[in-house]
Amino acid sequence: MALGIQIVYDCADPDRLARFYAAALHYKLQDPPEGFATWEEFLASIGVPKEEMNDASAIVDPDGKGPRIYFQRMDTPKPRKNRLHLDLNASGGRKVPAEERRRRIDAETARILSLGLAAKKVTVSDDPNSYFVTMLDPEGNEFDLH
Repeated sequence: MALGIQIVYDCADPDRLARFYAAALHYKLQDPPEGFATWEEFLASIGVPKEEMNDASAIVDPDGKGPRIYFQRMDTPKPRKNRLHLDLNASGGRKVPAEERRRRIDAETARILSLGLAAKKVTVSDDPNSYFVTMLDPEGNEFDLH
């Protein structure tokens, strides 16, 4: 039986990165435990000091299909190049005509940039058979739109 996975990001600001990826991936912030209206309410109930309430955050696929993504505060600096990155599959895949794949990728790139959450476009592939856009999230982690 295959094991479920969770993706974990070490980051400086878990809440900011969680909100960015929730918007970019069409995910949502994970709901607080039952009986609590907010995460702050839950964390206060178990004695977490206010200054530690942004030590972690998580997002989930509202349809329950994709993995949970967990963001944890780390004080270590980001390495120069990610050894792992996300590919956001916006194009519809190779069954979609190349011009339409490019249009979809460009539209999704524009949508993510318009979120106002400090994403940046870095490079665009010139290969018409394998078009993709590389972007940076608010903390400088690379991800690709395919």
